[in-house]
Amino acid sequence: MRGLDDLDVHGRRVLVRVDFNVPLAVGAGGEIEIADDTRIRAALPTIEELRGRGARLVLVSHLDRPQGRRVPGLSMAPVAARLRELLPGAAATLAPDVVGARVLALTEGLRDGELLVLENVRFEPGETRNDPELARALAELADLYVNDAFGAAHRAHASTAGVAHLLPNAAGRLLEREVRTLAGLMEAPARPLVAVIGGSKVADKIAVIDRFLAIADAILIGGAMCFPFLAAQGHAVAESLCDAEDVAHARHALAQVAAGGRESGPAESSSGGARAPMQELPGGGAQARLELPGDLVIADRFAAEAQRRVLDGVDVPTGWMGLDIGPETAQRYGAEIARAGTVFWNGPMGAFELEPFAAGTRAVAEAVAAAPGVTVIGGGDSASALAHFGLQDSVDWLSTGGGATLELLEGHTLPGVQALNGAGVA
Repeated sequence: MRGLDDLDVHGRRVLVRVDFNVPLAVGAGGEIEIADDTRIRAALPTIEELRGRGARLVLVSHLDRPQGRRVPGLSMAPVAARLRELLPGAAATLAPDVVGARVLALTEGLRDGELLVLENVRFEPGETRNDPELARALAELADLYVNDAFGAAHRAHASTAGVAHLLPNAAGRLLEREVRTLAGLMEAPARPLVAVIGGSKVADKIAVIDRFLAIADAILIGGAMCFPFLAAQGHAVAESLCDAEDVAHARHALAQVAAGGRESGPAESSSGGARAPMQELPGGGAQARLELPGDLVIADRFAAEAQRRVLDGVDVPTGWMGLDIGPETAQRYGAEIARAGTVFWNGPMGAFELEPFAAGTRAVAEAVAAAPGVTVIGGGDSASALAHFGLQDSVDWLSTGGGATLELLEGHTLPGVQALNGAGVA
């Protein structure tokens, strides 16, 4: 990818695709405000560098899913206001629309270092269809294009792919570092490489699990993700979150582990997971160990006030559900993380939003924060968990992507990245 160093931006209009898809909340006075500005702050290095080099910035982003309709509650107005707070003295004007004559006139009136924030690009029905007419209208607003929206780079939309083919372009600092960090994680990690995979749906992450089975030293499974694996081994999961599709995916992964000669304990073995010799695979990879919980925190319903207990084992009694990994598992996973040269974490270990079931996720978060190796967080709920426990500044890289992170780790080419080689350098 070309970077900002490849563009002469002084005095030129630069259309910057950012990911300002931030969570919103209703304030005490009924006004809409930003609940978490992490994604806005992540784009500041690119914005400040371009401003410092005399660029005239036109920022474009989506916000939620207005489905091609103008939804007042999803306006970029709160984002423009937050930018003015984060960039004291910067003129950050909100455009009245996404494209059109009035917006074009505003871009032509920009001075060096000034910013114009376009309205929510998904107000335009052509955005998600990668409509060529919308891409051309966006291209008219600028002389150069920079994509810094890693979280949207897996979408072939008008503002992420279409317009990139029409203007000289480059990757912003955030996109550049995201791709470099995640690619390095898969291609040349410090060993041992430990992947901690949680969350709820095996189907959503089976491709990532397959990839880590080939390159990691250990995969630690937690959260509701573990129940399809336990069910595939013949354990009772009772009311725990588990469906037939996920069990089939889990069975596939366990078969891979068995074919590689590695243990998938301790659910199958009381030894805590055997340490079989590393099996070298073509290309220098290795068949990972797959670690599953050996104990659980279970409850009679999904509620903070539910009756709960620690289950010494993994066969969930009828009428109960698993809502967290148990203390023995948390300790074992923490020890694995402490020995790792590289840790990748995606997905909580339990229902951490309910305090009685937060201990497993807290233990993993603290272990990752204290790990001496390289630590990479796969965004989404893992990032929320780190913030929940005040540990977001204690890791090496916190990805701003969700689906984009997973797709890159799976080995897919991201349309928003691929498009950056589609036009000449100015």
